[in-house]
Amino acid sequence: MAITNNTEPSNLSEFVMNKGHGVKGLSETGLKSLPKQYIQPIQERINVKDVLQGQSIPIIDMSNWDDPKMADSICDAAEKWGFFQIVNHGVPIEVLENVQEATHRFFGLSAEEKNKYSKERSSSNNVRYGTSFTPQAEKALEWKDFLSLFYVSDDEAAALWPSVCRDPALEYMKKTEIVIKKLLEVLTKRLNVREIDSQKENVLMGSKRININYYPICPNPELTVGVGRHSDVSTLTILLQDNIGGLYVRDEKRDSWIHVPPVKGSLVINVGDALQILSNGRYRSVEHRVAANGSSNRISVPIFVNPRPSDVIGPLSEVLATGEKPIYKEVLYSDYVKHFFRKAHDGKGTVDFAKI
Repeated sequence: MAITNNTEPSNLSEFVMNKGHGVKGLSETGLKSLPKQYIQPIQERINVKDVLQGQSIPIIDMSNWDDPKMADSICDAAEKWGFFQIVNHGVPIEVLENVQEATHRFFGLSAEEKNKYSKERSSSNNVRYGTSFTPQAEKALEWKDFLSLFYVSDDEAAALWPSVCRDPALEYMKKTEIVIKKLLEVLTKRLNVREIDSQKENVLMGSKRININYYPICPNPELTVGVGRHSDVSTLTILLQDNIGGLYVRDEKRDSWIHVPPVKGSLVINVGDALQILSNGRYRSVEHRVAANGSSNRISVPIFVNPRPSDVIGPLSEVLATGEKPIYKEVLYSDYVKHFFRKAHDGKGTVDFAKI
């Protein structure tokens, strides 16, 4: 099928979404200009003038968990930036490399094979192949394909997850679990939580979702985005990015954007809306977005660490024990997530759902 920047929306949707080619298939047709459906409004494009040069989010060495300075660095970064990178975190480099290779394997499958996991064809809502973010709600589409895997159990993963990426994705999830627990222990200690009991553990990290993302070469990257402005709905997000770059984090004080350069072997950590709500705003989930790339294919693999869908989230009692007034109400987490996914990316708009 010949795709041009004037291809009718129904024909483009048929090729990209219904047939399962995604934007990867679109890119591989060799198209010379961006289809109009992907052209973002000027205010949503990434402008070089808005990027702070020479600035970066903190990089924290995790080799000594007993060092109080390391704990302070983590909490300070979560308060000031909402984002930081960690190195010497204990997750073996081969585990990270294996899940990156598995990502390329999945997206190297035929459109027909990948499409077995689309919303219309997948045997479970817990396994979803798709493109953009919420195409039915978006005025302009995003230049990204993804496979989203909600973890329930090893048995379900064995039965439902694509075999080409299942084992490396599970291994990556399991090897990061210790890091996630330690990060949450450090962060909640500053919130006066003495111990993470089973109930708190459920609210902080009772469910997980792993996405494998593919951002193919784009003919006019300056006109679109890989991912639009948003904050995550998670407690924490643990992101593995490749060596291409393209992740930008908002510096709210200076109304600018900061590039997060890839550091080999590192993981990018960011605070999600759930932790912002649980901490009553002390820790900040921050807007971020991803640029499209005109010369390289890019992949990323985030793990979203979340409350369980059935959990009610609100400011922790330990945070309010000193007399601090709550700025968020209690909300059912599944309602919060549904609110996020039924609309296009809109910066920090989702967290208003929980404001008093």
